[in-house]
Amino acid sequence: MTSVGRLLAISDLHVHHAENRAIVERLRPGSDDDWLLVAGDVGEVFAEVEWALSVLAGRFAKVIWAPGNHELWTPTTDPVQARGVARYRMLVEMCRRLGVLTPEDPYATWDGPGGPVTVAPLFVLYDYSFRPVGADTAEAAMERAYAAGVVCTDEFLLHPDPYPDRAAWCAARAELTEARLAAIEPDRRTVLVNHFPLVREPTRALWHQEFAIWCGTERTADWHRRFRADAVVYGHLHIPRSMTVDGVPFVEVSVGYPREWRRRGRPVDVTEVPLGAGDRLVQR
Repeated sequence: MTSVGRLLAISDLHVHHAENRAIVERLRPGSDDDWLLVAGDVGEVFAEVEWALSVLAGRFAKVIWAPGNHELWTPTTDPVQARGVARYRMLVEMCRRLGVLTPEDPYATWDGPGGPVTVAPLFVLYDYSFRPVGADTAEAAMERAYAAGVVCTDEFLLHPDPYPDRAAWCAARAELTEARLAAIEPDRRTVLVNHFPLVREPTRALWHQEFAIWCGTERTADWHRRFRADAVVYGHLHIPRSMTVDGVPFVEVSVGYPREWRRRGRPVDVTEVPLGAGDRLVQR
């Protein structure tokens, strides 16, 4: 192994699928100092998430996890039947047992090449504000989605308890997270890690625009600027690519389902997080 660490990222491992489980089994760092950012959707059953994060935590110098929607599902087949906030807290406690950092822990500082940067894993849901053209309300957007036959499984398996709905849980998480980000030193660059894209732009590539209502919130639209992001790492869309918004790289690091990555010829490997954009934001 080399002696120079890298800040790496991956998401949407979906280890319920045997072929994706094999990806995790093969995944190795290139250096003893490599960190791995895991941007959610590790699995759908609690034990699968624990297995995958345990494997990764045993190989990488540091693993930092942000939850996806699938980890928050409560399938009837899962022996762990906790819902909503209670399930999220169980996931956080499990990560702490494994030494994996979560959105509830102090943010870590990457001091390797391109650093120092504060690495902030985020847990911000969605509130149906990424609406298709012509749908002025969340209700209208939902009607469009049902009419198109494009309805996220979250509507049946992701319970917001004790909040009245997922939008209310999103509002609470956004308020809490914004306050934590605002407390970071004002001259410190950041890497923001969230399962859902923080801005609407990446969702324009969705084949079914109706699905965008389950992909984020307008509440986070300026966070990459306000909080001096070197890069934003996300998943969820299963469209691995990089795009630039306001000079900041937004990098989707999804593996996706086997049927998706087979079309590309092979699964996405870990992605090195680009650093440097935040320098320009700090200097403004």
